[in-house]
Amino acid sequence: GDSWGIFTFLCAALCNLPALPALNCTEELGAGQSIQKTYDLTRYLEHQLRTLAGTYLNYLGPPFNEPDFNPPRLARAERVPSATVDLDLWRGLTDNARLAANYRAYSRLLCYLRALDGQAGTAELRHRLGHFCSSLQGLVLSIAGVMSSLGYPLPAGPAGPPMPSGTPVAPNDFLKKMDDFWLLKELQTWLWRSAKDFNRLKKKVPPAVVTLRLEARGF
Repeated sequence: GDSWGIFTFLCAALCNLPALPALNCTEELGAGQSIQKTYDLTRYLEHQLRTLAGTYLNYLGPPFNEPDFNPPRLARAERVPSATVDLDLWRGLTDNARLAANYRAYSRLLCYLRALDGQAGTAELRHRLGHFCSSLQGLVLSIAGVMSSLGYPLPAGPAGPPMPSGTPVAPNDFLKKMDDFWLLKELQTWLWRSAKDFNRLKKKVPPAVVTLRLEARGF
């Protein structure tokens, strides 16, 4: 009898408690997951480029497909965005500056790769280049998403600027192949460095932010 009386008393007391705020947990998808996605895509492109570069260099033939071929960079190749920046200088940049540099570089590199796609001599190589260009376009959009989620503005100008109209055509086949060689070489370096950039950035921003929201009952 005493136990039942105590239980009845507790039920009545709980029913008459004033309305208390309800604690709800909501997971917001934000910058962290966008950075993780961009990092994963960068690593995927690194893997994809290793196969593509080998296939394309074999298409160019010797000496471009020889493992010890390491020519000096020609003045003609300077129109391709260079990733050969001092690492300490690069790391000293703000996150915004590095993201903007990545966005500009991949937008430009994508334009040159699309030109290669139209010039490739075999259907298989054109297919591989086309697939890689689609993935690289996804990386450009993903970087834009990261910048937006962090509150950074996109660099001024179009995402994919056209190739310079005044760029001279290579005077011979060897120099044209040299341009292609440097394009792939710079792209490999950009992807290697970008993977490190996004790996460091994702350590700064958690993949998901759990927020606690208080909602008053009855409102």
